[in-house]
Amino acid sequence: MEYIDYYKVLEIKKDASTDDIKKAYRKLARKYHPDLNPNNEEANKKFQQINEANEVLSDPEKRKKYDRYGKDWQHADQFDAQQQRQSQGRGRSGGGFSGFGGDDFSDFFSSMFGGGGARSSGRSPFKGQDYSSELNLNLLDAYTTHKQTLTVNGKQVRITIPAGVENGQKIKLAGYGAPGPNNGPAGDLFIAFNIAEHPKFKRKGNDIYVQEEVDLYTAILGGEKIIETLNGKVKLSIPAGTQPDTTLRLKGKGFPIYKKDNQFGDLYVKWQIKLPTKLNAKQKELFEQLSKL
Repeated sequence: MEYIDYYKVLEIKKDASTDDIKKAYRKLARKYHPDLNPNNEEANKKFQQINEANEVLSDPEKRKKYDRYGKDWQHADQFDAQQQRQSQGRGRSGGGFSGFGGDDFSDFFSSMFGGGGARSSGRSPFKGQDYSSELNLNLLDAYTTHKQTLTVNGKQVRITIPAGVENGQKIKLAGYGAPGPNNGPAGDLFIAFNIAEHPKFKRKGNDIYVQEEVDLYTAILGGEKIIETLNGKVKLSIPAGTQPDTTLRLKGKGFPIYKKDNQFGDLYVKWQIKLPTKLNAKQKELFEQLSKL
């Protein structure tokens, strides 16, 4: 197995913080994403390495093993267990145990997991490495169940995105990770969703908040107004004497609840009273008369 320096892949130092790793990953993932580099094998390979590096270095336990064992980090637990058994055995026989160091790690793993002439019957299957990826959605995308096609490690993966996914939420696709060593099961693919904010509708959990303007005359006298929601238009009644920032709740007109059919949050409409500007002389006169009543 070829050694890949994950720190160099992410262009960071070995003492990089968790935030440094996250920032570096996002920057490089955007740059080398297959959707932005179609039919570019070199970019696809780089994108795969970036995902692998992030998967390891963003996990404190995996990073610790990688820093110690390098390319053999995935077998660290087996090595530690074997080392302990050998240490105990030599201790009972009165001998010391010097342990392994440097290239001895690779020699040990080769003999233990099938390399270096070891018999195939001695090979142990291991689950392949997990992959991670990010998918950008807008609010309307997240509102409906739909399908999208991703390019992961040079392969096309078509997934169904359930309505109601939240920003930062992750889903797992079992078996879409790296192949497992020695015929072991493939790893999994974890997809995190980045949902952009909508310029008008604000989402809080399963509820949606929106501000709508009402002219002064309708607020005073009452009336109706048609507004847009995420699933169509609705006509609302505005009571006479409606005050600024009055909030109206529309039950079941909010965001779909994740994996719960026909269940929705609520829509909250806050009325903003729009005052008239550039009044003519007659209008000013009428307002003055009103102010004296």
